[in-house]
Amino acid sequence: MARHTTFRFCLDPTVEQKVALARHAGAARFAYNQCLRLHLDAREHHRALIRRCAGADAVDQARDGVPWSRFSLINAYNSWKRSEAAGRRFLVTGDGVVEVEVTGLAWRGEVSAQVFEEAAVDLSRGLAAWTASRSGKRKGRPIGHPRFKRKSHTAGSFRMRNKTTGASASIQVGTGDHLRSVSLPRLGSIQVREDTRRLRRMIATGRARTLQATITRGVRRWWVTVTVETADLHPVVQHPTRAVDDTTGWVGVDRGLHDLVVAGTRDGTETLRVQAPKVLVAGLRQQRRLARAVSRKKRGSTNRRKAAARVARHHSRVQDTLQHYLHQVSNQLVKNHDRLVLEDLNITGIMSNRRLARAVGDAAWGELARQITYKQAWRNGQVMVADRWFPSSKTCSSCGTLRKDLTLKDRTYTCGTCGLVLDRDLNAAANLAAWAEGHTRAVQNGAASGGARDGDRQAAGPVINACRRDGTGPHTRVGETSPDDAGTPIQTALQRPEPEDAREGRCP
Repeated sequence: MARHTTFRFCLDPTVEQKVALARHAGAARFAYNQCLRLHLDAREHHRALIRRCAGADAVDQARDGVPWSRFSLINAYNSWKRSEAAGRRFLVTGDGVVEVEVTGLAWRGEVSAQVFEEAAVDLSRGLAAWTASRSGKRKGRPIGHPRFKRKSHTAGSFRMRNKTTGASASIQVGTGDHLRSVSLPRLGSIQVREDTRRLRRMIATGRARTLQATITRGVRRWWVTVTVETADLHPVVQHPTRAVDDTTGWVGVDRGLHDLVVAGTRDGTETLRVQAPKVLVAGLRQQRRLARAVSRKKRGSTNRRKAAARVARHHSRVQDTLQHYLHQVSNQLVKNHDRLVLEDLNITGIMSNRRLARAVGDAAWGELARQITYKQAWRNGQVMVADRWFPSSKTCSSCGTLRKDLTLKDRTYTCGTCGLVLDRDLNAAANLAAWAEGHTRAVQNGAASGGARDGDRQAAGPVINACRRDGTGPHTRVGETSPDDAGTPIQTALQRPEPEDAREGRCP
């Protein structure tokens, strides 16, 4: 089966190309806001008919006219951009007669039409998430209604699909004499700073198929993210398939604040210990100094905008440093272990504690778990999520005694029953590994998913094995990095049919 991943390159555009990129980003923002305005106007018209107690046929017709799905939003925007409401001009003849000429959106031909369509698609996804959250079909925190996007000089993005016409594709990588370049519709060939050899080789040999490209205006430069559908990794770099009755080999991964990751087996053998980078705390002094500089500038002035840009650049460096560190840790875990078990941490609840919020956010536990999940799936490994109420830190990994008086400042676990003295985090990792082995054995024996069996040290509550998929939730992106694809067998990536888009929901 195929997998989706992305390749992110830093663009090196010319002055003219920077203007064109900014024009496309502004067009995407404009199309998103206009589609939202058309949607809200149609809903208000529907409510007005209901308040006037119009006939059933008129109410049903007005309800059908409210654009919700991606196709209806695209059609509504296409109809508007050619209408008189989008643009018109008055022509005066020689004899004084005034005529009205409908021009529509005058500048729509300067940008690619895909930018408008993808903006409508983004709005349809936001409306679908909002309706699903209101009806209870979407789990997690409530999703708010889509809002209008504000104009910004340091942010913005747009997306383009790859359309194949004959043997040529609209999005190409490394064309012509410039191998470090990306060719986009309407924008032409734009040079990039990184080497594109791996992606070019995969596309040329048929091991990857370009799906779309997302261009983002960052704080310091422009970026392009090419989403591709690639073949599976070579069996050499994948983990070997275990026997059906094999319940061993689990490694517990305990995430903390002092030590970001402590991995250990059931017998208490430590396999990995990585300290937390704490990049946010390290740059906190500089961040405060830059923030004070912003507060001293006059609102709306050029100096204030420059000072705010310096703060944004600092946050960008912190984020890039943390992401690079997390990828190194996750790669080390999935390359050396085929079976990993993680804790189901209530990160949102922990972040509500004002004394721990900054440290927990700096550790990025959720992002680390997301990377481990999709990278382990690429390598044919297994990831299990332990029950949230399992007391991994308070349970003795040797005899199973529960110590309820253990506090956060106790960094060494001492068992009063068997006399075990072990590092707190390593003890929790050993308990997680034992929990995974016991749960796997119970499932193989046909036991109930929530029942306690021999070796299963689950305290109470259901087992949660559902992990967040790639690219969902805030502050997340699909496939941050791609593992080394060298040696992957040549095979054409499977082309999955896109599901039909139905009407997502209606506002009561």
